[in-house]
Amino acid sequence: MIGFNDGNLVFSGRMIWGKQGFIKTMNISRRRLAGVLAASFLARSASAQAWPVRPIIFTIPFQAGGSADLLARLVAERMAPRLGANARVVVENRAGAGGIIGSEHVRRQPADGHALLLATPSTHGTVPALQPATTPYDPVSDFTAIAILGRAPIALAVPKDSPHQDARALIDALRAAPGSASWGSSGIGSVGHLAGKLMALMGGGLQAVHIPYRGGAGIAEALAKSEIQFAWEPLGSLAAGAKDGLFRIIAMGSATRHPLFPEVPTMREGALPGFEASTWNLMLGPRALSSDIVERLSGVANAVLAEGDIIARLAAAGIDAVSDSTPANTAAFLAAEYAKFRDIVQKAELKISQ
Repeated sequence: MIGFNDGNLVFSGRMIWGKQGFIKTMNISRRRLAGVLAASFLARSASAQAWPVRPIIFTIPFQAGGSADLLARLVAERMAPRLGANARVVVENRAGAGGIIGSEHVRRQPADGHALLLATPSTHGTVPALQPATTPYDPVSDFTAIAILGRAPIALAVPKDSPHQDARALIDALRAAPGSASWGSSGIGSVGHLAGKLMALMGGGLQAVHIPYRGGAGIAEALAKSEIQFAWEPLGSLAAGAKDGLFRIIAMGSATRHPLFPEVPTMREGALPGFEASTWNLMLGPRALSSDIVERLSGVANAVLAEGDIIARLAAAGIDAVSDSTPANTAAFLAAEYAKFRDIVQKAELKISQ
């Protein structure tokens, strides 16, 4: 073992470099020391180059079929060949508890580069902010930030036969009949849940029955079947169904209109000035993941998300690909977003039962 002790370089418990220079009485030469240091460096490099040695499991903490699922599968498919001829990236859905189950699963995995998580505002923002005592992980310190994969607005949707043509009409109806309507989100603590609560708060205390679903696919089905009167959900989960006429999107939570639905106004346009809600997807790993592996994963993810057909396929689903993130700015973004959601939850006095 090599280390320092009171300014002296120590090798295997013996001092080989003192404050006055090399200790000539030691049975170790400069050449041998250089060899030891080189061997240590090469061993670390070889370990990084050998990775991955088994399939990489990319966990999505929600049911299959939503926007997060689509993004993860597209990225996983293109990442594998870039990581090596025999590399495999397997997508695994572990839904439940607002994304806590899947996130906690990844947190508990070895930090060897074979376990990845698709994090969302639910898993690393609203749920920990709403349930700090029962969330089993710290959304920032218990994970290694790798890359920002995509961003998307939150959309307000209604069944196709709904009488409400815009957000203002819906808000007026909710005010006229408090508690008579039901609405859905991807689960308690999801970013859609928070968007709905913000609408209620900014609308002057709107009242409606919240029905949590386990993912975007469940929301789309409920809208298509008119089981709920409205829903807040990331655009990526609703775009296809809205384009097919299964339900209608009547407002965007983003600050500006989205190019996929340029005819749909934002909430700020005549409904609730100042309203804004959006979502994002990050690639994270367990805490203390090797920097060599993190940099490689980040570079490969950016390369995949810069491919023209990937950009187009994600855009068609309402997701804006991000191909210029770094592990450092991903970590800073995650910390800032968690602080923002925690602040919103506290100011709105949101409770987990709402």
